[in-house]
Amino acid sequence: MSSTIESAEHKALRTAVAALGQRYGREYLARVAREGGHPDELWADAAKLGYLGVNLPEEHGGGGGGIAELAIVLEELGAAGCPLLMMVVSPAICGTVIARFGTDDQKRTWLPGLADGSRTMAFGITEPDAGSNSHRITTTARREGDDWILTGRKVFISGVDIADATLIVGRTEDARTGRLKPCLFIVPRDTPGFGRSVIDMELQAAEKQFELTLDEVRLPASALVGDEDAGLLQLFAGLNPERIMTAAFAIGMGRYALARAIEYAKTRQVWKEPIGAHQAVAHPLAQAHIELELARLMTQKAAALYDAGDDMGAGEAANMAKYAAGEACVRAVDQSVHTLGGNGLTREYGLGSLVTASRVARIAPVSREMILNFISHQTLGLPKSY
Repeated sequence: MSSTIESAEHKALRTAVAALGQRYGREYLARVAREGGHPDELWADAAKLGYLGVNLPEEHGGGGGGIAELAIVLEELGAAGCPLLMMVVSPAICGTVIARFGTDDQKRTWLPGLADGSRTMAFGITEPDAGSNSHRITTTARREGDDWILTGRKVFISGVDIADATLIVGRTEDARTGRLKPCLFIVPRDTPGFGRSVIDMELQAAEKQFELTLDEVRLPASALVGDEDAGLLQLFAGLNPERIMTAAFAIGMGRYALARAIEYAKTRQVWKEPIGAHQAVAHPLAQAHIELELARLMTQKAAALYDAGDDMGAGEAANMAKYAAGEACVRAVDQSVHTLGGNGLTREYGLGSLVTASRVARIAPVSREMILNFISHQTLGLPKSY
């Protein structure tokens, strides 16, 4: 079936996940963040229902579905006000990479736990001096006997404090060319030399952001994921799901904000009719809804291409989906806060904090400008300036 028409199974999944989300909601997540905790109860319930591992292979305890199903789960939790950021990282990036490229032993060790939520894995690619330029990554891995020695720094890495391990993107030297090529390594949390410090963020979220230091971290040969010579392919096998899931996260957030604004516009009365009767209020909300729906269509296309094994096609669509969803989310949140006026910035209505949160979808995991660069070069064939 075309990815533009949602199947009965996908609709049923949406309904079921939405029901779970309604049991928790925005206030639950806000309270957890205020108290410095983690959404363990929601994570455990989502895991028990099979939602966290819906994209992972059945033989390793997953649901046997794809990124399409996992994106639905995240979007619906987001629309209920309680998205789980670690879903982007643990099952979508790390689970996908290990399922596609890991050794049998790595699959047996990690996938059942990632699928049932009992284990989580963080993902470390961003560096202080590299930003969105993955070619400038300076974290290096060198061989010492059978072991690997990792040295470098990472920044803005989510959830390292609760993750059992972090999938670190490093670079190894190609013996033939002397060039550095990307490689992926599983680094357990308590490995000697693997340090972390929390980054003080304005953004209030349950998932903390960390700066990581890798000081001569010694890893066994079994820590390398996949083929040392296919690192770039393996890296993008994780980055495409990351972009699709970020789009789903953004769409869910935008839907949540929009629903609050619609509810308010239907009942708030300062003249004869509710404010939603006035086109100056109604039309921007209608426009925000249209933009969110369009972003969802591209997200479904990207997920369908990825799940069909078309990595090149999925790369283009995933970037477009992430761009469209980020823009739609920011506009939906902005218009929703504006619709509520002063109430939009009160804790009671829970929209003010989304102003900061919605910006994340424009910035991470890749900036909107870098997506425009990708489309300029890859899709339109325009020359590069860098």
